[in-house]
Amino acid sequence: MPPATALAAAAPALLLFLAAGYLLGSLPFAVIVSRVFGLADPRSYGSGNPGATNVLRSGNKKAALFTLLGDALKGVAAVVLARSLNAPELVVALTGLAAFLGHLFPLFLKFKGGKGVATAAGVLLALDPVVGLAALGTWLAAAVVTRYSSLAALLAALAAPLAVGLSGGGGGQLLVVAVMALGLIAKHWANIQRLMAGQEPKIGAKKKAA
Repeated sequence: MPPATALAAAAPALLLFLAAGYLLGSLPFAVIVSRVFGLADPRSYGSGNPGATNVLRSGNKKAALFTLLGDALKGVAAVVLARSLNAPELVVALTGLAAFLGHLFPLFLKFKGGKGVATAAGVLLALDPVVGLAALGTWLAAAVVTRYSSLAALLAALAAPLAVGLSGGGGGQLLVVAVMALGLIAKHWANIQRLMAGQEPKIGAKKKAA
């Protein structure tokens, strides 16, 4: 079924799926996990970003790991929820996109969220494991070689739409993945400037006051 036709057929329930995805994505695991571990709010140090990489700058690797898993799982949960309710694949992909946007602009943090890398990875893995693994592999390889989380994220963002195209994914899925890639690049604009200036902190750098 063409994407436009599938979307029109699912219109009555579409807003509910999008709202559910957005609310899942809005859960601020960096802040929640930091409070559980008795750490400072991640928005108060390092890059000020409520995400796993910045939580790692606190020196607590377990907190960073739980943040990473929580952010990824909310992307997975949004896609799995939509599929479990027999939504069309385009609506499933849009629900995942809503979760990603929820992480970027969370209701619970006054719309000032993270950069979406882990949530995007969760969405991609749930939508298409091959595409998700290709993006994750790109991020991991780049992170190990360069030790720049931001550069790894940018390269993974560029690789994801290419992986969708090579895997024969539908036009709707390609559009959703391309939008997520653009969102990741936009959220990393300050990182791009710091990378070009040689001022970007590497993975594991100690925290500094924001």
